[in-house]
Amino acid sequence: MTVLTVDSVSLSFGVTTILEDISFSINEGDKLGIIGVNGCGKSTLLSMIYGDDDTRPDKGSIYIAKGKTIGLLRQDDPFDLAVNSDSDATSVPGGEATVLQQMYLAFPRLVAAEKRMAVLENFMANVSSELDTYARAVHEHSELVRFYNENGGYYYKSLCVSILAKLGFDKTYHNLPVSSLSDGQRTRLALVRLILSEPDILILDEPTNHLDMDSLIWLEGFFSTYKKTVIVVSHDRYFLDRVTTKTLEIENKRAKLYNAPYSGYEQQKKAERVAQMRLYEQQQRELRRQLDIIEQQRRFGRERNFVTIRSREKYIERMELVDKPDSLPKSIHFKIESSGMSGNDVLDVRNLSMAYGEKSLFTNLSFSVKRLDRLFVIGPNGCGKSTLMKLLTGKLTPIKGVIEYGANVKLYYYDQENQNLDPDNTVIEEIWGQYPTLTQNEVRSALARFLFTGDDIEKPVSVLSGGERVRLTFCKLMLSPVNVLILDEPTNHLDIKSREVLEAALAEFKGTIIAVSHDRYFMDRLATRILPLTPDGAVCFEGTYSEYAAFIAVKAKAEEEQIQSAHNKESEAKKQYINAKREAAERRKRENKAQKIAAEIEAAESELVKVEAELYGEAATDYKRAAELDDKRIQLEERLYALYEEQEALEKLLQAQ
Repeated sequence: MTVLTVDSVSLSFGVTTILEDISFSINEGDKLGIIGVNGCGKSTLLSMIYGDDDTRPDKGSIYIAKGKTIGLLRQDDPFDLAVNSDSDATSVPGGEATVLQQMYLAFPRLVAAEKRMAVLENFMANVSSELDTYARAVHEHSELVRFYNENGGYYYKSLCVSILAKLGFDKTYHNLPVSSLSDGQRTRLALVRLILSEPDILILDEPTNHLDMDSLIWLEGFFSTYKKTVIVVSHDRYFLDRVTTKTLEIENKRAKLYNAPYSGYEQQKKAERVAQMRLYEQQQRELRRQLDIIEQQRRFGRERNFVTIRSREKYIERMELVDKPDSLPKSIHFKIESSGMSGNDVLDVRNLSMAYGEKSLFTNLSFSVKRLDRLFVIGPNGCGKSTLMKLLTGKLTPIKGVIEYGANVKLYYYDQENQNLDPDNTVIEEIWGQYPTLTQNEVRSALARFLFTGDDIEKPVSVLSGGERVRLTFCKLMLSPVNVLILDEPTNHLDIKSREVLEAALAEFKGTIIAVSHDRYFMDRLATRILPLTPDGAVCFEGTYSEYAAFIAVKAKAEEEQIQSAHNKESEAKKQYINAKREAAERRKRENKAQKIAAEIEAAESELVKVEAELYGEAATDYKRAAELDDKRIQLEERLYALYEEQEALEKLLQAQ
C-alpha cells in the first residue's frame, strides 16, 4: 500500500529555487533515507511532507494515505514536534513537563482514561450506591478499565522507562524538567517520545547527531523490526546501511529514488553515471562524424551531395539526444601536509584521573601512542572523551596523572565547538590573521578549496552555520605545520561528501591521529586502534572499529554462555541439593515407618502368643470362646503377614539408598 506520494513538487524562496520537479512514492513499511549535500533542501522536503504552512510547495502535490498519522522530529527545535492526522496537528510544549511526564504524553488516550477513572472512583466513594448516577458511573468506569487494559494501560509506563534507559536516560533523569536538559538530551528525549507515539509515518531529521554508540546500536536494532514507515535524513552511512531500504538523493535541486540502502545507492549511482557518460560520449562522437560528413558534402557542392546532406540532417534530427551527466555538486578538497617526522614515541599517558567536583569521569587511565597511529576514543555520552582531548592539549589540568609528548611533536587540536574561531573576525580575517605571510591570492585560493568564494569570505564568523565553521577550521588545519592531529568529533555538521573528502585527506596524512568520533564508517576507514573509555580507565584494542565491534560481540556471547553455563551448573547443583534433601527426607520417613512397623509387629506377635496360649489352654473346652479366639488368631496372622511384607520392602529400599 502506498502511504506517501510526492508528485512534481517544486519550491522556491524568493528568486532561489530550492527543489524542482520532485516526484517519488513510498509504501507502507518502507525505510527511506534522504541524502544530499548541506543546503540542498533535505529538511525543507521533510517540512513539506509534514505539512508545515511556511513550506507549502509552489507547484505539485503531496498525498498522504487517508487516516495515516505523521510524526516529525526536527533538527533545529526537537520539542517543536507533533503528530499530524488528517492535517490536524497537536503540539505539546517540551519544557514544562518532567522527563517522564513528557514521555507519558505519547499516550494521550491512556493518560485521559487514568484521569477520568480517578474522577469516577472519587465520585463512587462519596455517593450512595442507590442513586442512578452511581450505576452510570460504575458502567463508565468498567468501560474505561476495559479500554485501559486492552490498550496497554498497565505496562505503558514501564515501556517509557525501558526505552528511556536504552537512549541514555536512567531513573535520575525521570523527575527533571525537560527545560533543564541540554539540546542533545532534548533531541534524544523527543526521539523517545516519537518512538513511543508510533505514528504511521515517522520522519526524523538527523536523529543520530546526539546519540552515543550504544544508543545508535539500540536504535538500529529497533528499526530493524519496526513495521511502520520511516523517513530519515542522515549523514551517518553506517546507520543508513543498517536501517534504510531505499535512498532518495537530492542533487542539483532534483531528486532520484534508489531501491537500496546507502552502499547499494553508491554502487548504482556510480554505474549509472559511467553508463550515461559512455552513451553521451558515443553519441557525441557519432554526432561529430555526421556533422563532418555534412561539412564535407557541402564542400563538394554537387546535387547528389545536397541529397546526402538532407539525409544526414534528418538523421540528426531524429536522434534522441542523451543528456550529459549533471556536474557533481561542489565539495571541499584539501591535503594535510605533515610538518616533519615526530619521534616514534608520540604520547605517553600514565595513571590519568579526572573529575568535575564530585563527579568522577575516569581514574588511572594509561595508554601510549606511537608515530602513525590512528587512535580513536569511543564511549557513552558523558564518559569524558572531549575532556580527555582537552587534557591532552593542555586546555584542562588533570587531578592526577602524567601526560608526556615525545620529540618533535607539532600538534593541531580540532575542537568540536570550534572555539578556536574568533566570532568578531570575517572569514578572510580569520585565515589571514593567523597566517599573515600569505598573499591575498593564496588566502582566497585556500578558502575556495573549502567553498568560501565571492562575498562568502567577508561573512562574519559569528553568522556561519555549523558546517561552514567546520570547513573554516579545516582550512586553518590545511595551512598549519603539524604532525599530530587531535580531533574531537571532526565529522559533526559535515555532509556525506565532505566526510569522504576529510577521510581521504586524513588517510593520506603522514602523521599521527588521536580522535573522538561516533561515525563508525569514518572510523572503519581510518582507525588502527580503538580506545573504549570507561570510569576505570581503558584497554586499547588493536584494529578497526568493525574488528572491535566483532570482538565485543564474541566476548559478550562468550560471557553470556559462561553466565548460562554457571546458571546451568547452579541449577544442577540446586537440583542435586533438592534431590538429596528430598531423598534424605524420604529415607527418614521410611526409617520412621520401619520403626513403626517393627513396633506393630512386636505388639501383634505378643498378642498372638497370648491368644494362642488361651486358645490351647483355658478355652479348649469352651467352644464359643475358642471360636472367637481362633478368628482373632487368624486376623493377627494376616496382619503380621502384611506387616512382614511391608517391612521387607522398606528394608530393600533403605538398603538401595
